[in-house]
Amino acid sequence: MATSAAPSTAQGSKPAAPANGNVIKRYIYTSTTLPNQTKPTHTPSLQSELMALMTSPTPGISAFPTADLTHWNATLLGPADTPYASLSFKLTLAFPANYPYAPPEVLFKTPIYHPNVDMSGRICLDILKPGGQGKEGAWSAALNTESVLLSIQSLLGEPNK
Repeated sequence: MATSAAPSTAQGSKPAAPANGNVIKRYIYTSTTLPNQTKPTHTPSLQSELMALMTSPTPGISAFPTADLTHWNATLLGPADTPYASLSFKLTLAFPANYPYAPPEVLFKTPIYHPNVDMSGRICLDILKPGGQGKEGAWSAALNTESVLLSIQSLLGEPNK
C-alpha cells in the first residue's frame, strides 16, 4: 500500500514550486481596486447625486448614467422667454476619476447656436473649468451634477459677455 505524502519544507525554506515550474500567487482583495491602482473617489458621490436626481427631480432637467457610472446622458429644456423655450437639448457628461474635485466634461449633443457653445458642443462656462489657486476656473467640490445642469440652462437665457 503506497501512501503519498505532501511535500514538506524545512523551517525557514521556501515551499516547493509546482512540478510544472509555474509559480502561483494568491491575492485577496477587499475592494475592486487592483494592485498599483488608486480607488476612484467619484463612485459614492455619483451614486448619491443620481439618487437625489431621481427622488427629487428638477423641472426641465434630467440625467442618467449610460453603461457605467462615469458617463451620463442629460436632457435640458430651454428656459422660458428665450429663443430656446420649448426646445429639448441632449448633453453628455463624462466624470473624471477624481470627481468631485475636478469638473465633469459636458458637451451639447444637440446642435445649438449660442455664443458660449462651440461647433463641437463644448461649453464656455467658468464652473466647468478646474478651480483652485492659480487657475482661472471656478469649479468647486461643492458643486454637483444638478447645479452644473442648472447653470447651463441659465446660460442659455443669459449668455456670458
